[in-house]
Amino acid sequence: MALMPRLRQLLHRQRSTSRVGTRRPTETRRFGDTAHEDALRALLQDDPNDARAFDALADLVRRRAVEPTVEDPLTAPEEEVHRQEAADLAVWSLAEELAGHPKAWRPLLELGRLSVLEDPEGAARRFATAAEREGTGEALAESLQILRDAGMPVEALGLGIGHWRVREQTPGVGRQLVLAAIEAERVFEARQHLATLAEHPDTQAVAPMHAELTALVEAAESADVTTPGSPT
Repeated sequence: MALMPRLRQLLHRQRSTSRVGTRRPTETRRFGDTAHEDALRALLQDDPNDARAFDALADLVRRRAVEPTVEDPLTAPEEEVHRQEAADLAVWSLAEELAGHPKAWRPLLELGRLSVLEDPEGAARRFATAAEREGTGEALAESLQILRDAGMPVEALGLGIGHWRVREQTPGVGRQLVLAAIEAERVFEARQHLATLAEHPDTQAVAPMHAELTALVEAAESADVTTPGSPT
């Protein structure tokens, strides 16, 4: 079965929040993995947004999903695709499980990252929920970065404009908005976001960021003016 249909099955299944953070039994387990996994899950049960614990547990379930394997040189490329799908499915299952925590936002980012290319609307909903659950803007900034990396700067702009509170959240959101506007070839809008970023109260953090972004906006404006057919 293709990856996205399998992911959709996981997404729409009934979830029991009482199982959040609990280890699922498996027969393919390296020596020492059980205690390590239990420790990581205990950390994530207390804080589902612990980045180091989540990444470590994701690496563990990803590795387990592709082991054991006997590689046939004749089918190695196909097997590699299957292993990648199995790894993604394992991480999806983990993130979907942890997302049941009412304060979880990092697992939602992972769900969005895995689905952004094949289900952009679903990914956008997950990013929006993550942004609503996390007040500092960190989740929003990471969501915008994921959308930009996926070649979706317009979607990043829509998400960021709807959720960024400039005086309350990290200036990193403003940086992502300026970059997304440049990538979307909306240079005038990039200049507007740059002006909004200048209103952020953390002037020390904004100063080097503003200088970097000003240079990028000015370069984009120059390129826009010199493009054949552009108004002068």
